[in-house]
Amino acid sequence: MTEQPPYLAIAAGIRRRVASGELAPGDRVPSTRAIVRESGVAMATATKALAALTREGLVRAVPGVGTVVAEARPEHAPDGAAPLSREAVVAAAVRIADAEGLAGLSMRRVAGDLGTSTMALYRHVPSKSELVRLMTDVGFGEAHPGRPTGDWRTQLDCSARQLWAAYRRHPWLARAMASFIRPEPMPEAMKYTEWVLRALRGTSLNMHQAMYAHLSLIAFVQGLGMAMELEGHALQDTGVSNDEWMDRNERRFAAIVASGGYPVLATIFQQESFELDLDSLFGFGLDRLLDGFAVIIAETSA
Repeated sequence: MTEQPPYLAIAAGIRRRVASGELAPGDRVPSTRAIVRESGVAMATATKALAALTREGLVRAVPGVGTVVAEARPEHAPDGAAPLSREAVVAAAVRIADAEGLAGLSMRRVAGDLGTSTMALYRHVPSKSELVRLMTDVGFGEAHPGRPTGDWRTQLDCSARQLWAAYRRHPWLARAMASFIRPEPMPEAMKYTEWVLRALRGTSLNMHQAMYAHLSLIAFVQGLGMAMELEGHALQDTGVSNDEWMDRNERRFAAIVASGGYPVLATIFQQESFELDLDSLFGFGLDRLLDGFAVIIAETSA
């Protein structure tokens, strides 16, 4: 599991103190200097922690006083805003998770984004776990491939690419959809499954084989989706791009290969044309999976 960035961990600690009543509305929260002293982090990290809490409306800056716990927001929608609804709550949660990942998502954070109180959200979504389930179903709703084409391979290729595109838009989606043995009841995800199974119904695969083929594709896309999320965290935490990372470590890799124990890897490093990105890896792996399904279909239809 990806470790939470330090500033989010600090923000979560202050958030817990507010939720428990240790810090009440109007109370001063730890200053950036106090956070640096108590947590041993850089000033920039402390500043980001307080900024995150300010964005969600939990704290506010008071001139001459410092940063204090904000007063509770009203539960009704602000003038001119759309009434609070389950759809609005889920949409706000998706926006937050897209920007900050699941680690930055909380009911209080969503309430701050919508300009309402945390308790008001619970009238529409009973818990954070239920919220994540609804968010995940929204993601799968974006992955519907459209009308069947009649060709199983084209349809499975299309469905997998649509799902990969949804994971690209929502990097948190792979982690939220982590369980295969204990799936959540989600209408849009079930529609996606139904579409894939219909594509395979005209082949020689029995229903169990078709379901395994579907889950194998899901597992493949999900695995790369989680890798994509980790890559995003690495870029966010370090500020170093993939190309910069390789440039910084090129000499170390070359020194290891030069020891003579990696003759096959050496040929890869000698080929300057070799480039690795997750989209290329996705395309290669998807084609090989579909090749394998084609072999099974041919064997069972003979």
